[in-house]
Amino acid sequence: MGQVLHGSARTTQALRRAIQHSQASIRALARRYGINAKTVAKWKRRTTTADAPMGPKTPRSTVLSREEEALVVAFRKHTLLPLDDCLYALQATIPHLTRSALHRCLKRHGISRLPEIEGEKPAKKTFKTYPIGFFHIDIAELRTEEGKLYLFIAIDRTSKVAFARLLAKANTATAVAFLDELIEAIPYKINVVLTDNGIQFADLPKNRSGPTATWRRHPFDRACQRHGIEHRLTKPNHPWTNGQVERMNRTLKEATVQRYYYDNHEQLRAHLADFLAPTTLPGASRPCAASHRTNMSAKSGQKTRVASGAIQSITPRDCTPSGGLGRRW
Repeated sequence: MGQVLHGSARTTQALRRAIQHSQASIRALARRYGINAKTVAKWKRRTTTADAPMGPKTPRSTVLSREEEALVVAFRKHTLLPLDDCLYALQATIPHLTRSALHRCLKRHGISRLPEIEGEKPAKKTFKTYPIGFFHIDIAELRTEEGKLYLFIAIDRTSKVAFARLLAKANTATAVAFLDELIEAIPYKINVVLTDNGIQFADLPKNRSGPTATWRRHPFDRACQRHGIEHRLTKPNHPWTNGQVERMNRTLKEATVQRYYYDNHEQLRAHLADFLAPTTLPGASRPCAASHRTNMSAKSGQKTRVASGAIQSITPRDCTPSGGLGRRW
């Protein structure tokens, strides 16, 4: 993390530390570092390298007197009224009181927030625990110089095991094929699959209750039934219901197409395979996306062109938590 220095600072923390540890004279240090001798003497006297806090030692209001400030604090503690109500009630007594001055006064005394009343907010509920085998599935669109690809991604709600495939089309046939690959790749029983209401996974809501849809059923539903899997759908226009896989989509995009430039689909496939490379040894090194600091300019925001050796193996500390099959999150 960078140092935050004031605009007129001529020294850094490293330079201040060197001055404090040096046995040279003040005049010699001033000539060596090109700074004033008074600055050298100041840092010689101090025991820390941090800037001293500026401003008044005891914060006070420039608008309110001490008596008026005490009145404001007593009124707030006694009535527990909101900020605007306090302002309306106190302006008759303190005509020059402004909303910003009132807020700063309450902030200084630690009463800017009203205490929470029991029963005012609904109690926070804990997430329901699910056995292993509950998978979230979603589709995202990725692009390379060669064109467009569709990323099918599945993640286990409990174990966080992730499985992904890049396909040229996003239709019912590819969705069923992805489910078959997922079942073959996962070594344990998949019990539930949660998807959105896309046409790859379900009929349109207006057609689901019709006789044709009831009789033939959607191909993805038939595939789930064939494998003994319960297929659930999210509530329409509620993408946060499938939030785990939505976040996984964002993670994969940030690690690939938003950071690197790909000349063709094979480069993206190879990079994605490395990023999601499975491992059975917790704590072992795993392939991961190359470091953001070394592969992307923070100032320009330009993508880095993928070349041979761009994807490197780094320690699990540089990635997210390790262990299990596939990529863990």
